[in-house]
Parts: sequence; C-alpha cells; structure tokens
Amino acid sequence: MSRPMRGWLTATLVAAHRLTATARGLTFSVPDWPGSDAGQHLDLRLTAPDGYQAVRSYSIASVGPGSEVELAVERLPDGEVSPFLVDELELGDGVELRGPLGGWFVWRPGDTRPVQLIAGGSGVVPFVAMTRSHARAGSAAPMRLLYSLRTPEGAYFRDELSQPGPHVTTTYHYTRAAPPGWSRAAGRLTAEDLERATLPPSDGPLTYICGPTGFVEAITAALTTLGHSPDTIRTERFGGT
Repeated sequence: MSRPMRGWLTATLVAAHRLTATARGLTFSVPDWPGSDAGQHLDLRLTAPDGYQAVRSYSIASVGPGSEVELAVERLPDGEVSPFLVDELELGDGVELRGPLGGWFVWRPGDTRPVQLIAGGSGVVPFVAMTRSHARAGSAAPMRLLYSLRTPEGAYFRDELSQPGPHVTTTYHYTRAAPPGWSRAAGRLTAEDLERATLPPSDGPLTYICGPTGFVEAITAALTTLGHSPDTIRTERFGGT
C-alpha cells in the first residue's frame, strides 16, 4: 500500500497516554505521511539545541492511510531517547520521522492463510497494527496472538487485544508473575506451551515473532522442532534506547 518516503517529515505530538508504568502511547500528526502497512516501522530523530542528533527505530501501531502515526515507547533504564519520549515530550512538541520502512515483516488483508503472532514484551506493537488491519478489512483468516510478558501490569493495549474481533484470539503468558488463579505458573515459554497455545503446522500458518533477540531465537527454534517450516516464519528483533 505505502512506499517509504525520502527524507525526514515533521511530526507534532497530538495525543499521549500511559500504557504501563514504564511505557507511553504517542500519536503524532504528520501532514505528509503516506500511510503504512501492518508491521512496518519508522525512524524517529531528535535534535538537541547544540545540534546533536539521535535516531531510533520504532514499530508503528497505527495502520492504513491517514496523517496520524501511533507509536508505543518503553522507557529503557539507560536509554538516551526513550526516557525523553516517555517522560518529557509534551503535546505540541515536534520530532522528525522517516518511513514507513520494511516490506517483509508485514501482514496484508489479501493473505487468507491462518496467522500466528508471537510477541515478547513490547514486541507486541506491530501485532496491534496487524489485528487492527485484520478487523478493518473484515478478514476471515484465523489470527492468533500469543503475548508473553513478565507480569500482567506490563501488558500493552490490554483492553483492545483482549477483545480483538471474531476471528482473532489473544492468549497471555507470564514469565515472572501470573494473576491469581492463572492456569499455569509463571515461567518462560516452552515447546509444550507453544504446541498448546499456537496454530499447529498442519494448519499451514504464517507465523510472525517479535521481541528481544534471545526470545525470537528460542521461539523460532522451538517452532521448527514442532514441525513448522522456516519458510513460514518471519521474525523481527527490537532494540534501541
């Protein structure tokens, strides 16, 4: 749908809300934004008064045409950019954006294959865009999201993802602390968890995995052991400060 724009675009913060104790949702008005496909990302640039510039990449939570771009930013303890975006950026402030970027880690409504999404922590952001695109298109393709996070309090977009649509389901997994009465004790995802909570290889799903490098590599290895073809698995690792 969209093609990357050349050069940097001026973006103004028009809305912000707290996602978790350490994360913030940010919506920017970008008059020349061309729209984005579900799963794409962008570069964000900050320029200090002395001319110093810092650039970081962020997944895009919004999807489709329009001049507003939604991001979700996690404050990293030793971060250079994320603390400013989470704690200091105010409505009306400007940043620069370049994008949308990426054409591999995307989902488009024309694809009718079953879809399995597996997120680690803030790696859920591109999947928010995918579930939104799925709902907007009225797609009947089965889509499942397995969302692994440390604690219940760390969930992004919980209300939205818990009721995503008739053909989309979300399963939560907790690695450090689970809610009272949860059916499984907190702990890392295992091959048995994946076999129980994800679409089987026999369904021929297209699988997307996003999260820290170690998480992505472990999940990918487990899925291939379960019989998923590497050709059907798409991965994205996130990072930056």
